[in-house]
Amino acid sequence: MSTEAKQVNSKDRVTNHGEVFTNKREVNAMLDLVQQETERIDSRFLEPACGTGNFLVEILERKLKVVEARYKKSQLEYERNAITAISSIYGVDILEDNVQACRDRLLGIFTKYYIHHYKKDFNEAFLLSAEFILSKNIIWGDALSMKSTSGLPITFSEWSAVNGSMLKRRDFQLDKLLENVEYDDSEMNLFSDHKEPVFIPQPVAEFPLTHFLKIAEHD
Repeated sequence: MSTEAKQVNSKDRVTNHGEVFTNKREVNAMLDLVQQETERIDSRFLEPACGTGNFLVEILERKLKVVEARYKKSQLEYERNAITAISSIYGVDILEDNVQACRDRLLGIFTKYYIHHYKKDFNEAFLLSAEFILSKNIIWGDALSMKSTSGLPITFSEWSAVNGSMLKRRDFQLDKLLENVEYDDSEMNLFSDHKEPVFIPQPVAEFPLTHFLKIAEHD
């Protein structure tokens, strides 16, 4: 494709989809405002118009640097915590090629860090697990309508570590997570120190506990 064609394509995408890319310096300046959260391995992030992942790749790098600093001496501990890091990152984009590019970039960074430390003891199942998680966490859809391109509600998977090496997966619909809910003030609230209403979302699907190296085998 010629440079001119690429420029025309880019203009069309800006016009039709409002596609704008934020450069690395600006991304990191914004992420520095919430630096403590970006360096928490299990802190969840959702980018509702993720594009090719400029924000998400920087967040993953920050998380993996923490995993590296704390756990690189133990491959098992590194793998457990790296899976927690990548499973906490979510994105939605309306363009299919952006979704695939975002998944590829995230998996590429994840793989780069892993091979740097464990090239001799490389575990393919570990990377397959990461790839599977990204297929559930980076969604092709419209965050405004909260529907996927198939017309179904956007659904994300929550991944929770249990007993070290086991993962619990629960699926939640985005519209249910964000909808306004009426609360009964007469009920005791067990999830708030200040007794303000707290919404406890209900999953639309739950899956059996599975070893983190085997999640790609079960869907």
